[in-house]
Amino acid sequence: MTRLAVLLDPDRALRTMCEPAEVFDGALGVLAVDMLQSLYAAHGRGLAAPQVGVTRRLFVMDTTWKEGTPAPQVFVNPEIIGAAEELVPHEERCLSIPDTPRRVARPAWVDLRWQDLSGHWHEARFEGFDAVCVQHERDHLDGVLITDKPDPGPGAGPGV
Repeated sequence: MTRLAVLLDPDRALRTMCEPAEVFDGALGVLAVDMLQSLYAAHGRGLAAPQVGVTRRLFVMDTTWKEGTPAPQVFVNPEIIGAAEELVPHEERCLSIPDTPRRVARPAWVDLRWQDLSGHWHEARFEGFDAVCVQHERDHLDGVLITDKPDPGPGAGPGV
């Protein structure tokens, strides 16, 4: 396992529209493991491939490990196929923009379609913090950062 350096804004890779992963081999699995190792080392909950300089449509996520229950997930070629109309504001943080929290309003839930490391397709609904994380990491694959999102304005909203 290799700990990968997390790129910081304004690195150009963070603004790149990523290409789909087409080869499902050991190298893709090694990348995912290295990304998870890097995620934990950086004390994050999600990490997208462009954040480590790889312009492929891949992100990893583990929203529960800080509470003591690791549940690492790998998403290859993820597509949001449905979303709630209700937008919920949250304070988000990004490993590529340290010390710069940003309030972002996102759909309360999303339906996601993605491939696993073997190329098999899956679909699931993500709600709450998992939905925020999925949307945040998915944005990275299109070169979108939280600083590109409009501030939803004053009002109560959960922090994440």
